[in-house]
Amino acid sequence: MAGQRITTRNARFQQWHALLANRNKRKRQGEFLVQGVRPITMAVEHGWTVRALLYDASRPLSRWAEELLRGISTDRVAMAPELLAELGERNDGPPEVLAVVETRPDDLSRIRVHDSFLGVLFDRPTQPGNIGSIIRSADAFGADGLIVTGHAADVYDPKAVRATTGSLFALPVVRSPSHQEVAEWLSKERAAGRPVAVVGTDEHGDADTDAFDLTQPVLLLIGNETSGLSTSWRELCDHVVSIPMSGSASSLNASNAATVVLYEAARQRRRAA
Repeated sequence: MAGQRITTRNARFQQWHALLANRNKRKRQGEFLVQGVRPITMAVEHGWTVRALLYDASRPLSRWAEELLRGISTDRVAMAPELLAELGERNDGPPEVLAVVETRPDDLSRIRVHDSFLGVLFDRPTQPGNIGSIIRSADAFGADGLIVTGHAADVYDPKAVRATTGSLFALPVVRSPSHQEVAEWLSKERAAGRPVAVVGTDEHGDADTDAFDLTQPVLLLIGNETSGLSTSWRELCDHVVSIPMSGSASSLNASNAATVVLYEAARQRRRAA
């Protein structure tokens, strides 16, 4: 497992450190940081390119870490524990391994549309953790992909990546500048005989979620945490649904709302199968 050793905040360390908070650096460098046994394992299993593996030079490695370092042909970097802890954004000691992973292209063709398509779109999210939670729910309930539109929190922000607990690597996630690119993509899919219903979520929806047919091909829209769906997206909706609630709350957190509707879609589809 011979490789480079880093014990000071040299240029390479600074390059990786910039990935934590600078989304422009992540975009230019085309890479991001991943930690944790499950996320790193899923990145490898799903064929993501690992550009470097950074590991704690001060302690013996677990069997998982040893097999990982032997099994991947990439840069292996032994790091001083305090530097690894800084990259892992941890106060309780360094992670055993960090992976520097290459981002995937923001190409809507990565999301496959079919007869039972279920996609999710998150419009202008402000919280990286909410992106991560929706990715996790979308993966859990069988969605085909997530689209993040507009000026929004970054899919590859460390907080978002951690919140996915590895589902980011199993589910196609694509960033789109605006509704226009998605509308063009939908138009092409519909012209090819794949009719996708665009279904928005709002507390003043036209139908309750459990009364609406979610077994058809659906792109589910989740709005910004504060202002909801933009006017442009509302105009593109074929239907708007709401989650029936009996308490004093009038709405749910964006990620919670997405989870509820995704569960209902999965429930209906199981019954119809």
